[in-house]
Amino acid sequence: MAIERFEVQHHPEESRYVLVDHGEDGTGDKEIGEELYTDIDEGGKPERILFHTAVSEEYAGQGLASDLVQTVVDDVIAGGRAVVPVCPYVAKWLPRHPEYAANVVQPTKAHLDAVRVSQS
Repeated sequence: MAIERFEVQHHPEESRYVLVDHGEDGTGDKEIGEELYTDIDEGGKPERILFHTAVSEEYAGQGLASDLVQTVVDDVIAGGRAVVPVCPYVAKWLPRHPEYAANVVQPTKAHLDAVRVSQS
């Protein structure tokens, strides 16, 4: 059986997804990245604002940020929410993946304000 080294875990109580490295032997549990978000449920379709993506520098160049974002976007859509790309990385990633376009809402001032409120 193949060991999955990297895993994305959803931590809704912290409004974030965590990228974990289980190590080559599958026994580790090192947090190496995250995607932070805030939700808006007012009117229309519920939205998840993705506002921060990070992966540890020691893991750079392996495509892990892209894997993290794809897993998060898939989860957001599966949960019935639209994706709002405030994070610059997510905003650049989405146009390269047009299959998600129908589920993307462009950020507005109200979205940016919601992020500010969630961080205070």
